Amino acid sequence: MEWTSILAIYFLVWIATAFVMLPFGVRTAEEEGAERVPGQAESAPVNFRPRRLALRATALAAVLTGIYVLNYEQGWITAEDIDLMPEPPADLQR
Repeated sequence: MEWTSILAIYFLVWIATAFVMLPFGVRTAEEEGAERVPGQAESAPVNFRPRRLALRATALAAVLTGIYVLNYEQGWITAEDIDLMPEPPADLQR
């Protein structure tokens, strides 16, 4: 696999993990007991830390990309192993 392909896959996995991890560890003003800013949504986070989110997404994306590349190289799970439409039993075939 080319390094540019690995980089592109890593970037896509990083974006996906960052979006999945966004709601974790975020607390609202009501949960913190803090005062809301006028016009602020009730669900707005009080302690949003993008640097921490980016570090976690970077680590998780590196692990997931590494597993993907190893699977690609070793062939542990292939497209043939994922059979979404199995053959019907012999007595149900026409």
